[in-house]
Formats: sequence, C-alpha cells, structure tokens
Amino acid sequence: MSEAFGHYPSLKDRVVFITGGAMGIGAALVRAFHGQGGRVAFIDRAAAAGEALAAELGGVWFKPVDVTDVAALEGAIAGAAEDLGPIAVLVNNVANDTRHRPEDTDAAAWRAHLAVNLDPTFLAARAVHTGMKAAGGGAIVNFSSITAFLGPGDLPAYVAAKGAVNALTRSLARAWGRDGIRVNAIAPGWVETERQRELWLTPEAEAAWNREAALHRLIQPEEVARLALFLAAADSGAITGQTLLIDAGRV
Repeated sequence: MSEAFGHYPSLKDRVVFITGGAMGIGAALVRAFHGQGGRVAFIDRAAAAGEALAAELGGVWFKPVDVTDVAALEGAIAGAAEDLGPIAVLVNNVANDTRHRPEDTDAAAWRAHLAVNLDPTFLAARAVHTGMKAAGGGAIVNFSSITAFLGPGDLPAYVAAKGAVNALTRSLARAWGRDGIRVNAIAPGWVETERQRELWLTPEAEAAWNREAALHRLIQPEEVARLALFLAAADSGAITGQTLLIDAGRV
C-alpha cells in the first residue's frame, strides 16, 4: 500500500527559489515544491541537468548559475522575482562536499570551499529579504549537515561552513523575525544520491553507517524534501531559528 504524504495548501502559488536544484537533493526539492503547486525557480551550474529537469516538469523557471559569481546569483534572484513574483520561500541547498584533508587545504582552497558552502546562504538570504519584508514575511530554509555535529576530519572547510550555517540561521531568525520571516535549517545525514553512490557510498561505508544509525538505513532525497516543505509551509509558522536533523538517528 502506497503512503500518502503531506499536502500544504499554503504553498500553492507561492514563489519558491532553490539553489543547486538540478540533481540529488536539489532535484527532489524542485519536484516537491512543484508538486505542491508552487511557482518554482531554481539555479544550478549544471546547465544540461537543470534544463532537462525543467523540461520534464514544465512550468518551472531555470537559469544556469555558478553561485560563486555573486552578481550572477543576485541577478538570478532578481530575475526570478521579476518573472514570477515576490519570492516567498528561499531554499539554500547548494553545496559541495568534496573530501579534502586539512594539510592539503591551502588558503585558496579554503576560500573556494566557503564560497560555495557558506557565502551563498547569506547572500541569497540578503537578496530576498527586502521583497519578503515588503510582502509581510516568508520562509528561508538553509541546508546544514550532521557533519557540523560529528566533525569528520576529511572535509574541514565543509564542516566549518555547515557549522556556520547553523549559527547564521539563528542570527537571521533573530534579525528578521520582526519582518515575519522565518529562518530554519535542515541537517541531513547520509542521503542516498547518485553522487554519493558514485564517489563514497560503498557497501562497507553503508554498513558502517547502519551500525551507527538508529534506523539502520540511509535517507532518501525525497524525505529531505518533505521536511523542507513543512518548514516552508504555514504549518510550521511558530518555528524559527532551528536546525532540524534528518539522519535516521545517527547523531
């Protein structure tokens, strides 16, 4: 018997902007918000994958953007708002979890990691703030990671960025609560995406994860997307400044 998942009338016709939406968790987010009747805009540097997803769904707005290009990021947000209307929901999903040893991470590499994993979270939020405030409020959903809590040693810049996302989430929630803007974060555990399967999710690694996770299973992209729907919807109207873990009980 198939399961029925939540439907959120408050998301219908709301303009939703998603960073890193072409693949993996991002594509699940685009599909989920589109399925709720939202007017979805998304960006990703993977142009072919983004265009394919937009063509598959129909009625979604896509632009190929490298989020480390600040002018392009801000321009895409402004363009989406001009074409679709004021952005009511921002999902800061974009990230790069490429492994890197501390001793091999020089100043340029450190800065490059933060330019993807931290800077766009703040800059995109800043770019939507004025429009959300004028509209009487909105919801921002940032993406963190359980690595910010576990602190694995093979991706220090990513861990630092995700810890900063948690702190930034609390700060922006305080700063913009008076504007009716809620800011929360999602910290996923190991999510079974194609990228993870190709690069790191070996049978041995999965077995090790299962030994530590209470539910003894991986997380699916669609499950993460459903949590984002809840945090964006009116159903979570009293929740702000929080980082919610979805990790099968790993932490």
